[in-house]
Parts: sequence; structure tokens; C-alpha cells
Amino acid sequence: MTFAFSRGSVRTAVLAFLAAAALMVGATATTPAGAVPAKDGPTSVAYIEVNNNSMLNVGKYTLAKGGGNVFDVAVIFAANINYDPAKKSAYLYFNENVQRVLDNAATQIRPLQDKGIKVMLSVLGNHQGAGFANFPSKGAASAFAKQLSDAVSKYGLDGIDFDDEYAEYDKGAPVNESSFVYLVSALRDYMPNKLISLYDIGESAERLSYGGVDISSKFNYAWNPWYGQWEVPRISLPKSSLSPAAVEIGGTPADTAANLAKKTMSEGYGVYLTYNLNGSDQHDYISSFTRELYGSDAVYTP
Repeated sequence: MTFAFSRGSVRTAVLAFLAAAALMVGATATTPAGAVPAKDGPTSVAYIEVNNNSMLNVGKYTLAKGGGNVFDVAVIFAANINYDPAKKSAYLYFNENVQRVLDNAATQIRPLQDKGIKVMLSVLGNHQGAGFANFPSKGAASAFAKQLSDAVSKYGLDGIDFDDEYAEYDKGAPVNESSFVYLVSALRDYMPNKLISLYDIGESAERLSYGGVDISSKFNYAWNPWYGQWEVPRISLPKSSLSPAAVEIGGTPADTAANLAKKTMSEGYGVYLTYNLNGSDQHDYISSFTRELYGSDAVYTP
């Protein structure tokens, strides 16, 4: 079978084919299947108390304008640093609820990551005298950093968050100046392309340099731990990596959340921290700060 085309019709057909191909390539390159649109504005962080709430709640909120995720980072709260008296060493501990999330990463973590949300693991003291600020040696700090890195690899996480509360250092080895520097330095070496964040509280947050090494630049983010208040984290990071605002969802008054978001924008900070997102529809409350951060209400999709 043969076909006859005029020169003009051939040119038109070729141009149409090339245009269609370009559109297809562009769509593939910029809008992968299942991807949520990008947004402009600060990185929004949600700590989830997994003893009571599901990590999946983080992925239920999008922006009415543009459809981007409200939350960019979800933090599993929390694993613990425990102490083994027999071995005289610290070890990483997961309670049954944290372990359940990690063991079910395919249904509790991957759906968030598939939407472009980073999932981090927070690590917290557990009233046993073990903390990030009292490793007795560089080797001990590095060994715990390896446990953290291994957990990130095993469960496909995006990073580690340090929260130096509830260690009760008076029960254990003395706090020292080198411990946290050794720990964070080793962790960054073990996972150079993952996230590390600092909840700006406790003995560790006051000990960010030792022996000429300042670990500030090894963190991706740092945030204020005092909910409902404004306090710039005490670390030498650019504003784009800091959250002076901290909000407990449903606990901090909505007008305070809005004012903290407005100040975040006016003073040029790049992160906005939230805590305790539960499973109920919180879109009205969340909209109080998304309007300031992103110029859009929040939408809840069960």
C-alpha cells in the first residue's frame, strides 16, 4: 500500500509528530506517575507520636492551590538510646509501636516516600543514663552511629533526628565535650547523602564543637523545641535550614500558629516545625499556617 502526501502536508505531519513527542518527553521528565506537584515555600515538618497515631496521616494533607504536599518531612517519634549494663554500652532500641512501623515499611513509610515526603527516625533518651553526650570514646560513639546508619539502610529511611531529652545523665557516665561531635561526625561519614536533624535541646545541643571540629554543617536541619514559641536554634546553619517556629497541632492556638508562620516568611527562615498530627481532620487548623507559608488552604483526603 502506498500513500501520497503533498510537501506541505508532510511538513505539517512531521512537525505535529515532533511536537507530540516533545510533550510526551516533557511530561515524563517533569511529572512522574504518582508524583505530587512541587510547591514554593518553607520545608514543613511533622513529628508523629507513633504510640498513638499513624505515619500515614502525614500524607493526607495537600494544598488547595497546586496540590503539593503540606508536609515535606515526617519524623517517626521515637526510637531510644538505651544502655546495656552487661556490655557497658549504648544500643538503639525500638518499642513495639516503632518496631511495627519499621517492620511494615511497605505500608507505613513507602506510601509517604512515594509522594515525595522524606521519613526520618527520631532518637530519644530513655531514662537510663545513656545519651548522645556521654559516649566515653570515639569508638563507642562510632559504634552507635553505625547502628543508626544500619537502621536507616535496613528500613529505607531518609535520615536521623537527634532529640537529647530524658537521658538522665546523672545515672550514667559523665557528659563530655567530644561525645556528640564524634557521634555526628561518624554518622555523617556512614550516610553522606541522608538527612540529619537537631532538636535544639539538651546537653548535646550545647556541645557542637570539639578539637577544632564544628559539626554544625553536618546537619541538614535544626529546630526550636518549644511549642507555641519563637526561638532561633543555636547552631551555625543558614536560615533555610532552621525552624525558629514550633507548633503543636491542636495544642498551639491557631492564631499563634499563623503568626509564627507569618514571621517565618517575613524573616526568611526555611523550615516550619509541627508536632502531634493525629488521625482526625485537622485541615482548618493546618490552613491557619499554610495560608501564610504557601498562600493556600490545606485539603484533607482520608
